[in-house]
Amino acid sequence: MPCPQLFIALRDNMKTALGPELEHLVPAASSSFLQELVAVRRRMHIYPGLSNWEEHASLEVRGALDFMGVAYDYPVAGATGVVATIGSGAPVVALRADMDALPITEDTGLPYASLEDGKMHACGHDAHVAMLLGAAGLLKKLSENGELQGTVKLIFQPAEEGFGGGMRVVEEGWLDGVSAVFGMHVWPDLRSGVVATRKGTIMGASDKFKMTYKGKGGHGAMPHKTQDPVLAGSAFVQGVQPLVSRYTSPTSAAVISVTRFNTGDGAQNVIPASVNIQGTVRALTTKQGQDLRRRVTEVAEAIASLHGLEVEMEWAKLPYGATVNDAGLAEMLMTEACANEQVCEWLDEPTMAAEDFSFMASKVPGLFAFLGIRDEAIGTVHGLHTPWFRIDERVLTTGVGLHVRTALALLRRFQVPHEL
Repeated sequence: MPCPQLFIALRDNMKTALGPELEHLVPAASSSFLQELVAVRRRMHIYPGLSNWEEHASLEVRGALDFMGVAYDYPVAGATGVVATIGSGAPVVALRADMDALPITEDTGLPYASLEDGKMHACGHDAHVAMLLGAAGLLKKLSENGELQGTVKLIFQPAEEGFGGGMRVVEEGWLDGVSAVFGMHVWPDLRSGVVATRKGTIMGASDKFKMTYKGKGGHGAMPHKTQDPVLAGSAFVQGVQPLVSRYTSPTSAAVISVTRFNTGDGAQNVIPASVNIQGTVRALTTKQGQDLRRRVTEVAEAIASLHGLEVEMEWAKLPYGATVNDAGLAEMLMTEACANEQVCEWLDEPTMAAEDFSFMASKVPGLFAFLGIRDEAIGTVHGLHTPWFRIDERVLTTGVGLHVRTALALLRRFQVPHEL
């Protein structure tokens, strides 16, 4: 059970996030509503599910929607996804939350830490689901009051972490007829409660590779009798770096990181017969990412030829494109969706982290934002995808309010004028 001080903070945050024009919704943010926001997030945190196996999260979502009387479709995106619908008629806009966890062993010491061995919500997707469910409750109330002029789809998406659930949402047609889609991500580099976005590219394109150099092993004292894959592998590590430093425009940005270099077990005086190398490629445009994939492959093959080796190269089956914000929607978030007392900031630069929201934003105009969770006093300072990752639960109501206000702003923006 969360402490009373947390509920006071949540109540105050809800008022701030909704703003004066939506004050009539604040009674809906009773202690039971706030308790359930926290409880949903914590139950999901205790029982995380990896990509395409988010059964507990899906049950939480469907149970909450049933309780609120919100209609939904299930299954979605080939797995555990849920798409809820509130309101009716045009325009139609969408809000999105991802549901999957990561193959990480939690080390937070929290009383509601993961009970699933080797699985953890280390990217805040449990908070994303809780916030969107909170928004569902308030949007339902607006709809019942006749204050929702159009339709809001709420997309609870599986498999964001490298498996392209967002692409399947698009392929199955859930964004057909949708005028715009909004998503957000908790962000430990921003202080708690701050909302930040930018026009244009906000997150990079991402690709991954695995490769094996196959040669001829032998005694380390007689390297001339071998075909040394270690030497070739080290040449590859050095050889791909100029693709960024010398073959990428200084006004662009790219990253090539070799993250694994494995020669296998063996004695110190034995040159292995093969070396396995893995890494990631990031860029600020989808095309640039595709170009780097081609160039990295060329470097790998050239080095193999130079050293008389075979090379096997495997790239991600589903590389993620860059996440690009519609400029007008980003401006709308700053001028309309942010409440009067809410802190909203423009980001100076994009991040090279990637998101499969990019598939949705390439289908319809998209808007993506970050929600700060950093508070040194309570220890929410650790990075995404780490065993120590924690969130400041006080931002849950900030996210709920942002979803609601953004949905309303989008509906106003795409409202079709009535003919006289």
